Amino acid sequence: MFWSRCCADRTRRCGGGWQSDDTVIVGTLSRYSLFFLFLMLLGVFLLLWNMHVLERCNCESVSSLYPPQSNISSAIKPSASAHNQNSCPHMGREPTPEEAQEQRSLLESISWPGPPRPEVPVNQSSDPAHSYFVIQPPANVSGQATWRVGGKLEVLVYMHNFLGQPKTYGGDFLLARIRSPEIGAGASGRVVDWQNGTYAVELPLLWAGRAQVEVTLVHSSEAVGVLKRLREERPDRVRFQSVFRSGSLQETTECNLCLPTGPRRAELCDYTDPHTGEPWYCYKPKRLGCDRRINHFRGEYKKNLLDTHESLLFTRSTVQVPVKAHGMDNITILPAAEGQSSVGKDQAKFLPSGYYFQGAWRPLSGMPIQQFNDSSAITQCLRGKLLYMFGDSTVRQWFEYLSAFVPEFNLRSPRNIGPYMAVDSVNNILMTFRCHGPPIRFNTVLSSELHYIANEIDGLRGGTDTIVALSIWSHFSTFPVEVYIRRLRHVRRAVARLLDRAPGTLVVVRTANPQTTDPDYSLYNSDWFSVQLDAVLRAMFRGMRGVVLLDAWDMALAHPTQPHLLHPAPDIVKNMADLILSHVCRAKQRTSKA
Repeated sequence: MFWSRCCADRTRRCGGGWQSDDTVIVGTLSRYSLFFLFLMLLGVFLLLWNMHVLERCNCESVSSLYPPQSNISSAIKPSASAHNQNSCPHMGREPTPEEAQEQRSLLESISWPGPPRPEVPVNQSSDPAHSYFVIQPPANVSGQATWRVGGKLEVLVYMHNFLGQPKTYGGDFLLARIRSPEIGAGASGRVVDWQNGTYAVELPLLWAGRAQVEVTLVHSSEAVGVLKRLREERPDRVRFQSVFRSGSLQETTECNLCLPTGPRRAELCDYTDPHTGEPWYCYKPKRLGCDRRINHFRGEYKKNLLDTHESLLFTRSTVQVPVKAHGMDNITILPAAEGQSSVGKDQAKFLPSGYYFQGAWRPLSGMPIQQFNDSSAITQCLRGKLLYMFGDSTVRQWFEYLSAFVPEFNLRSPRNIGPYMAVDSVNNILMTFRCHGPPIRFNTVLSSELHYIANEIDGLRGGTDTIVALSIWSHFSTFPVEVYIRRLRHVRRAVARLLDRAPGTLVVVRTANPQTTDPDYSLYNSDWFSVQLDAVLRAMFRGMRGVVLLDAWDMALAHPTQPHLLHPAPDIVKNMADLILSHVCRAKQRTSKA
């Protein structure tokens, strides 16, 4: 009965036909399906819109990079991992035949001997603990071992490996100096590689008294081979980044002289300088244009640079370690013999640029240095002068030192970055500092403040009232030397143009200086990188009329008490400033006499 009633209810008459309830339900659903679909699409749209609103409200960054690290990461990689090699088809304009010839000559001049075969076992690499140096007795007609002012001291260094065996090839990076801390005296020595595991060190004897000899193994020849590879193959080992911003939308991308390109990579924003042709690139943001870049800053120091074998060459027992003496490590220097010069003829080939005595730097060639020990002497020397300083933080030290005597004008520039200005309106003195263009490893520099030195020099009037001080080296240590040569070539041309239109301009070029680094940091800022760049800089500016090379390398290495720092100690900076001011005042006196 119940079943019959249900069946009857499910079949009805409709306008002379019949229709099942199932058919009614299907029809109803088909009418509402478009409505449900519309509700679903509306929900998705509202969800996406809310996400966009939240993103804009929170001003979240869209970054293609990992967050920057404040410290240097571990620099050891598993032996099985592989590098992502950079491709650099866009490394700037091609050099002219003359430039290419100079470049080849410069690269040849800094060529460095290495192990006879790659992958020398670590136990056969140079070990400072097994190595030693021996002070050679002086030649004397009476056979008595005495050293006198005006002569030279010869030292032989014998390198051994970890097995205690003598090395049979060269290429180790050694530094040497002689010092007498009690009287504030010190001088650097010249190291000659005999390429058989033995090194000759020549040290000038420039003052009387007791003096100590120091020899330091900075890197073994095997470690230098690793540094060579990193310099050529991994110019990306320091990461650079830029922020792009428009309103509340912000993106961060990676930048460099050299960026990998390909179908799976973002397009490049090209920031090549139109005047010098110096290249610089950033990955293009996903949602912003290339013209929205607001700053430049250093990201992390990349890790995983070395395999297990290579990492054993960069430890605290193998990097910047003193080599001990076999026998005595000090001598007594007697005064010069009657009629003998304090600088002997046999010193001429290896003399450093100067030495310290009683804490003051004494140049061995050129003009004597004056001591500027009070503010009035400095103000008098700089009166009516314009002093422009361009480069890295080592020339910024000069601005910081001199601004203690010339009041600084607050430009509200970021600390340690600049630009800076100091003005003494009474004495008509102007001093400025501006950092050089990328690559530069400062924390954050506004894009509008990224100026290339060559362009800045081209904007100077110059003249007898103008001093230009330059220092550009430290931030190029992670790049192939060709990059540095190209940058110096542009700077040198600008200097030549300046001196041509204003011959009385004084240009001071600061050299590199040694610094103490831990093993990890040496992969980015090793003294070996610095000494190579230093040799290139000296060669490219040597002999330029109107240019003074300030030998920061010798002034840092020779100091009898101060450690080797990237930013030398204040008393070293004071000696550098005294040397600059001595040239300024000499030029000033010549001008007044004329």
